[in-house]
Amino acid sequence: MLKQRTLRNKVSCAGVGLHSGQKVHLELRPADVDSGIIFLRTDLPDKPKIHATADKVSATIRATTLSQNGAKVFTIEHLMSALNVCGVDNCEIVLDAEEPPVLNGNSIDFFRMIKSAGVVEQNAARNFTRLKKIYRVDADDKRFVMALPYDGFRVSFVSVNPHPLIGIQYADFEITEEIYAAEIAPARTIAYEKEVDALHKMGLGLGGTLENVIVYNDSGWLNKLIYPDELVRHKILDVIGDLRLAGIFNCHVVAAASGHALNTQLAKKIYADIRQ
Repeated sequence: MLKQRTLRNKVSCAGVGLHSGQKVHLELRPADVDSGIIFLRTDLPDKPKIHATADKVSATIRATTLSQNGAKVFTIEHLMSALNVCGVDNCEIVLDAEEPPVLNGNSIDFFRMIKSAGVVEQNAARNFTRLKKIYRVDADDKRFVMALPYDGFRVSFVSVNPHPLIGIQYADFEITEEIYAAEIAPARTIAYEKEVDALHKMGLGLGGTLENVIVYNDSGWLNKLIYPDELVRHKILDVIGDLRLAGIFNCHVVAAASGHALNTQLAKKIYADIRQ
Protein backbone atom coordinates (compact mmCIF):
# COMPACT_ATOMS: atom_id res chain seq x y z
CA MET A 1 0.00 0.00 0.00
CA LEU A 2 1.32 3.40 -0.98
CA LYS A 3 1.23 5.81 1.91
CA GLN A 4 0.77 9.57 1.98
CA ARG A 5 3.89 11.67 2.39
CA THR A 6 4.74 15.03 3.88
CA LEU A 7 7.86 16.95 4.81
CA ARG A 8 9.95 15.88 7.77
CA ASN A 9 10.98 19.44 8.70
CA LYS A 10 10.14 23.04 7.87
CA VAL A 11 12.25 24.76 5.24
CA SER A 12 12.17 28.34 3.97
CA CYS A 13 13.53 30.78 1.42
CA ALA A 14 13.07 34.40 0.38
CA GLY A 15 13.24 36.42 -2.81
CA VAL A 16 11.01 38.35 -5.19
CA GLY A 17 8.08 37.23 -7.32
CA LEU A 18 8.71 36.76 -11.04
CA HIS A 19 5.73 38.84 -12.13
CA SER A 20 4.90 41.00 -9.11
CA GLY A 21 8.48 41.90 -8.25
CA GLN A 22 7.37 41.89 -4.61
CA LYS A 23 9.62 40.66 -1.82
CA VAL A 24 8.34 37.43 -0.32
CA HIS A 25 9.28 34.96 2.37
CA LEU A 26 8.11 31.39 1.83
CA GLU A 27 8.08 28.46 4.21
CA LEU A 28 7.19 24.84 3.46
CA ARG A 29 5.73 23.03 6.45
CA PRO A 30 4.65 19.45 7.18
CA ALA A 31 0.88 18.93 7.00
CA ASP A 32 -1.60 16.37 8.32
CA VAL A 33 -2.87 13.44 6.28
CA ASP A 34 -5.51 14.29 3.68
CA SER A 35 -4.61 17.98 3.90
CA GLY A 36 -3.29 18.17 0.36
CA ILE A 37 -1.14 21.08 -0.69
CA ILE A 38 -2.33 24.38 0.77
CA PHE A 39 -1.09 27.94 0.32
CA LEU A 40 -1.51 30.21 3.35
CA ARG A 41 -1.32 34.01 2.90
CA THR A 42 -0.02 35.44 6.19
CA ASP A 43 0.00 38.99 4.79
CA LEU A 44 -3.80 39.12 4.58
CA PRO A 45 -6.43 39.41 7.33
CA ASP A 46 -7.49 36.03 8.73
CA LYS A 47 -4.61 34.38 6.85
CA PRO A 48 -6.77 32.80 4.11
CA LYS A 49 -5.97 29.36 2.75
CA ILE A 50 -5.94 28.41 -0.90
CA HIS A 51 -6.07 24.74 -1.78
CA ALA A 52 -3.86 23.75 -4.69
CA THR A 53 -6.51 21.95 -6.70
CA ALA A 54 -7.60 22.34 -10.30
CA ASP A 55 -11.00 23.80 -9.42
CA LYS A 56 -9.25 26.81 -7.84
CA VAL A 57 -7.53 27.89 -11.08
CA SER A 58 -8.71 31.42 -11.87
CA ALA A 59 -6.22 32.70 -14.47
CA THR A 60 -3.46 31.38 -16.74
CA ILE A 61 -1.87 34.50 -18.26
CA ARG A 62 1.90 33.82 -18.28
CA ALA A 63 1.48 31.77 -15.07
CA THR A 64 -1.04 29.64 -13.17
CA THR A 65 -3.17 31.50 -10.63
CA LEU A 66 -5.27 29.96 -7.84
CA SER A 67 -8.04 31.82 -6.00
CA GLN A 68 -10.06 30.95 -2.89
CA ASN A 69 -11.45 32.72 0.17
CA GLY A 70 -10.99 36.15 -1.40
CA ALA A 71 -7.27 35.60 -1.90
CA LYS A 72 -5.05 34.47 -4.74
CA VAL A 73 -1.59 33.11 -5.35
CA PHE A 74 0.09 32.90 -8.72
CA THR A 75 3.13 31.49 -10.52
CA ILE A 76 2.74 28.37 -8.43
CA GLU A 77 3.72 25.92 -11.18
CA HIS A 78 7.47 25.73 -10.43
CA LEU A 79 6.94 24.84 -6.77
CA MET A 80 4.08 22.48 -7.61
CA SER A 81 6.31 20.75 -10.15
CA ALA A 82 8.97 20.02 -7.53
CA LEU A 83 6.38 18.84 -4.99
CA ASN A 84 4.88 16.53 -7.60
CA VAL A 85 8.16 14.86 -8.53
CA CYS A 86 9.19 14.51 -4.87
CA GLY A 87 5.92 12.72 -4.16
CA VAL A 88 4.65 15.13 -1.51
CA ASP A 89 0.95 14.59 -0.77
CA ASN A 90 0.51 17.05 2.09
CA CYS A 91 2.27 20.37 2.57
CA GLU A 92 1.46 23.82 3.91
CA ILE A 93 3.05 26.62 1.91
CA VAL A 94 3.19 29.79 3.98
CA LEU A 95 3.98 33.06 2.21
CA ASP A 96 3.61 36.76 2.94
CA ALA A 97 2.85 37.92 -0.61
CA GLU A 98 0.76 36.77 -3.54
CA GLU A 99 3.56 35.02 -5.44
CA PRO A 100 6.32 32.57 -4.47
CA PRO A 101 9.90 33.75 -5.05
CA VAL A 102 11.19 33.25 -8.57
CA LEU A 103 14.64 32.25 -7.29
CA ASN A 104 16.50 31.05 -10.40
CA GLY A 105 13.42 30.98 -12.65
CA ASN A 106 13.15 27.22 -12.50
CA SER A 107 12.35 24.57 -9.88
CA ILE A 108 15.76 23.26 -8.87
CA ASP A 109 15.93 25.34 -5.68
CA PHE A 110 12.46 24.19 -4.63
CA PHE A 111 13.48 20.60 -5.37
CA ARG A 112 16.59 20.97 -3.22
CA MET A 113 14.58 22.59 -0.42
CA ILE A 114 12.20 19.64 -0.34
CA LYS A 115 15.05 17.14 -0.35
CA SER A 116 16.83 19.01 2.46
CA ALA A 117 13.64 19.07 4.54
CA GLY A 118 13.16 15.35 3.98
CA VAL A 119 10.02 13.51 2.93
CA VAL A 120 8.38 11.03 5.32
CA GLU A 121 5.52 8.56 5.05
CA GLN A 122 2.32 9.09 7.01
CA ASN A 123 -0.10 6.59 8.49
CA ALA A 124 -2.70 6.80 5.73
CA ALA A 125 -3.15 5.37 2.25
CA ARG A 126 -2.20 7.64 -0.61
CA ASN A 127 -5.04 9.02 -2.71
CA PHE A 128 -3.55 7.64 -5.91
CA THR A 129 -5.39 7.23 -9.20
CA ARG A 130 -4.59 5.03 -12.17
CA LEU A 131 -5.99 6.61 -15.29
CA LYS A 132 -8.34 4.31 -17.18
CA LYS A 133 -8.90 6.44 -20.26
CA ILE A 134 -7.25 9.07 -22.41
CA TYR A 135 -7.81 12.72 -21.50
CA ARG A 136 -7.19 15.36 -24.16
CA VAL A 137 -7.68 19.11 -24.57
CA ASP A 138 -7.18 20.91 -27.89
CA ALA A 139 -6.77 24.62 -28.54
CA ASP A 140 -6.73 24.26 -32.32
CA ASP A 141 -5.37 21.82 -34.91
CA LYS A 142 -1.79 22.49 -33.77
CA ARG A 143 -1.92 22.84 -29.97
CA PHE A 144 -3.03 20.13 -27.57
CA VAL A 145 -2.17 18.26 -24.41
CA MET A 146 -3.23 14.77 -23.43
CA ALA A 147 -2.72 12.28 -20.62
CA LEU A 148 -2.67 8.57 -21.41
CA PRO A 149 -2.81 5.62 -19.01
CA TYR A 150 0.75 4.59 -18.26
CA ASP A 151 2.61 2.55 -15.68
CA GLY A 152 4.88 5.38 -14.57
CA PHE A 153 5.24 9.09 -15.32
CA ARG A 154 6.47 10.25 -18.72
CA VAL A 155 6.26 13.53 -20.62
CA SER A 156 6.70 13.95 -24.37
CA PHE A 157 6.54 17.59 -25.43
CA VAL A 158 6.99 19.44 -28.72
CA SER A 159 7.42 23.21 -28.45
CA VAL A 160 6.77 25.39 -31.48
CA ASN A 161 8.18 28.91 -31.60
CA PRO A 162 8.08 30.99 -34.83
CA HIS A 163 11.40 32.64 -34.05
CA PRO A 164 14.14 31.06 -36.20
CA LEU A 165 16.50 31.03 -33.20
CA ILE A 166 14.23 28.56 -31.41
CA GLY A 167 11.88 26.90 -33.88
CA ILE A 168 10.64 23.41 -33.03
CA GLN A 169 12.04 21.64 -29.98
CA TYR A 170 11.12 18.14 -28.80
CA ALA A 171 11.96 16.34 -25.59
CA ASP A 172 10.80 13.08 -24.05
CA PHE A 173 11.59 12.10 -20.47
CA GLU A 174 10.63 9.36 -18.08
CA ILE A 175 10.15 11.40 -14.92
CA THR A 176 12.14 10.25 -11.91
CA GLU A 177 13.69 12.39 -9.19
CA GLU A 178 17.15 11.83 -10.64
CA ILE A 179 16.21 12.68 -14.23
CA TYR A 180 14.12 15.63 -13.10
CA ALA A 181 16.95 17.15 -11.05
CA ALA A 182 19.50 16.73 -13.84
CA GLU A 183 17.49 17.39 -16.98
CA ILE A 184 14.36 19.40 -16.19
CA ALA A 185 14.42 21.32 -12.89
CA PRO A 186 17.31 23.66 -13.89
CA ALA A 187 15.50 24.83 -17.07
CA ARG A 188 14.48 28.49 -16.73
CA THR A 189 11.47 30.41 -17.94
CA ILE A 190 11.82 32.37 -21.18
CA ALA A 191 11.04 35.81 -22.61
CA TYR A 192 11.35 37.63 -25.93
CA GLU A 193 13.11 40.98 -25.42
CA LYS A 194 10.56 42.87 -27.53
CA GLU A 195 7.76 41.66 -25.21
CA VAL A 196 9.36 42.84 -21.98
CA ASP A 197 8.04 46.43 -22.03
CA ALA A 198 4.52 45.23 -22.82
CA LEU A 199 4.70 42.70 -19.98
CA HIS A 200 5.83 45.40 -17.54
CA LYS A 201 2.89 47.60 -18.55
CA MET A 202 0.61 44.66 -17.74
CA GLY A 203 2.27 44.35 -14.32
CA LEU A 204 4.04 41.16 -15.33
CA GLY A 205 7.69 40.12 -15.34
CA LEU A 206 8.64 42.82 -12.82
CA GLY A 207 10.94 40.43 -10.97
CA GLY A 208 12.58 39.00 -14.06
CA THR A 209 16.32 39.39 -14.63
CA LEU A 210 18.94 37.77 -16.82
CA GLU A 211 19.72 35.57 -13.81
CA ASN A 212 16.28 33.96 -13.68
CA VAL A 213 14.92 34.31 -17.23
CA ILE A 214 16.47 33.29 -20.53
CA VAL A 215 15.93 36.18 -22.92
CA TYR A 216 16.29 36.26 -26.68
CA ASN A 217 16.03 38.93 -29.36
CA ASP A 218 16.37 38.95 -33.14
CA SER A 219 20.15 38.60 -32.90
CA GLY A 220 20.44 35.78 -30.39
CA TRP A 221 20.37 34.91 -26.70
CA LEU A 222 21.15 37.60 -24.13
CA ASN A 223 22.38 35.03 -21.62
CA LYS A 224 23.97 31.61 -21.71
CA LEU A 225 21.69 28.61 -21.98
CA ILE A 226 21.95 25.64 -19.63
CA TYR A 227 20.58 23.32 -22.34
CA PRO A 228 20.31 23.94 -26.10
CA ASP A 229 16.60 23.04 -25.80
CA GLU A 230 15.99 24.80 -22.49
CA LEU A 231 12.61 26.14 -23.64
CA VAL A 232 10.96 22.76 -24.13
CA ARG A 233 12.46 21.43 -20.90
CA HIS A 234 10.88 24.33 -19.01
CA LYS A 235 7.59 23.56 -20.73
CA ILE A 236 7.85 20.04 -19.31
CA LEU A 237 8.63 21.49 -15.88
CA ASP A 238 5.45 23.59 -16.11
CA VAL A 239 3.12 20.82 -17.21
CA ILE A 240 4.34 18.62 -14.34
CA GLY A 241 3.40 21.41 -11.93
CA ASP A 242 0.07 22.27 -13.52
CA LEU A 243 -1.10 18.65 -13.63
CA ARG A 244 -0.36 18.17 -9.93
CA LEU A 245 -3.47 20.31 -9.38
CA ALA A 246 -5.52 17.30 -10.50
CA GLY A 247 -4.06 15.01 -7.85
CA ILE A 248 -1.53 12.19 -7.85
CA PHE A 249 -1.65 9.78 -10.77
CA ASN A 250 0.54 7.97 -13.26
CA CYS A 251 0.31 8.97 -16.89
CA HIS A 252 2.11 9.63 -20.13
CA VAL A 253 1.68 13.31 -21.01
CA VAL A 254 1.87 14.13 -24.70
CA ALA A 255 1.76 17.82 -25.57
CA ALA A 256 2.22 20.08 -28.57
CA ALA A 257 2.72 23.82 -27.97
CA SER A 258 0.74 23.63 -24.75
CA GLY A 259 0.80 26.27 -22.03
CA HIS A 260 -0.83 26.95 -18.67
CA ALA A 261 -4.31 27.39 -20.14
CA LEU A 262 -4.37 23.97 -21.81
CA ASN A 263 -2.47 22.29 -18.98
CA THR A 264 -4.96 23.44 -16.35
CA GLN A 265 -7.96 22.61 -18.54
CA LEU A 266 -6.63 19.07 -18.71
CA ALA A 267 -6.04 19.10 -14.95
CA LYS A 268 -9.66 20.17 -14.40
CA LYS A 269 -11.00 17.30 -16.52
CA ILE A 270 -8.92 14.72 -14.66
CA TYR A 271 -9.68 16.29 -11.28
CA ALA A 272 -13.44 16.20 -11.92
CA ASP A 273 -13.30 12.47 -12.65
CA ILE A 274 -11.07 11.74 -9.68
CA ARG A 275 -13.48 13.62 -7.39
CA GLN A 276 -16.35 11.43 -8.60
